[in-house]
Amino acid sequence: MSKDSEQKMPQKGVFTGIIEKDQNNNYFCGEYLLDYKMVQAKFKEGDWITIKSIIENPSDISYDKYPKKSRNFDKANHKPE
Repeated sequence: MSKDSEQKMPQKGVFTGIIEKDQNNNYFCGEYLLDYKMVQAKFKEGDWITIKSIIENPSDISYDKYPKKSRNFDKANHKPE
């Protein structure tokens, strides 16, 4: 699959995981930085979430560690088997 076709594909349900916090107080899930204000308002560390879409991280401070960022995520439908 070419890079162009990958970018055109819908990014719904990109990644599911647990909200974590690093030593710099950044919230992240997997390799994705999460919007700090959104996590503070609606979530807590340890919540299962599904990232619905990602963007390139606009922050020069955290870009090296987290090149991708999400503001579009919600609680995951994590059901035990």
